[in-house]
Amino acid sequence: MSHLGERLTALVDGELGHDERDRALAHLAACDLCRAEADALRALKRRLRAMGDAVPGERLLARLQAMGEPGDPLPPPVRRLPGESRGPSAGRPATRPRDTRPAGRARRAAARRRLPRGRYLLAGAATLAVLGIGSAAFAAGSDPRSLPRVAPSVEQFAVEHALTSGDVPLTDPKPAETASDSP
Repeated sequence: MSHLGERLTALVDGELGHDERDRALAHLAACDLCRAEADALRALKRRLRAMGDAVPGERLLARLQAMGEPGDPLPPPVRRLPGESRGPSAGRPATRPRDTRPAGRARRAAARRRLPRGRYLLAGAATLAVLGIGSAAFAAGSDPRSLPRVAPSVEQFAVEHALTSGDVPLTDPKPAETASDSP
């Protein structure tokens, strides 16, 4: 398959406009794959031209013309008596039987049709069970009173912030000299 797609056949047939043809020829100059396909299409076109006009045989033409002729006239419609039934479909549209296979095969086929439905139901039930168990485990969780509280003390946070930022927070109303004296 070439990069030019249907434009390649249009190029070989001479159907492209001036700008489109120039772009296609520029692509052929750069792409070996498309150039090889264009050469193959040109060779095919030369061979087809060399074949000349193929004339169909007399017998083929006669058979084709016979297919277009009208057939025999239709038989006249059957006249029924006034009280006579019109057959099994009296007043109803014609219907086909649902299944034309013998009864034994129909039962086996029905069992096979039910099997995939059972698989889907089983897969759906298993999915619901897993989701239900997971939701119950998440909802039950553990007792929040037994978990340790994670809350850093403000003093620790202030010291850590002062070390990383180089800024000393003033949380106490003490003078700054006493704050710098303490290690």
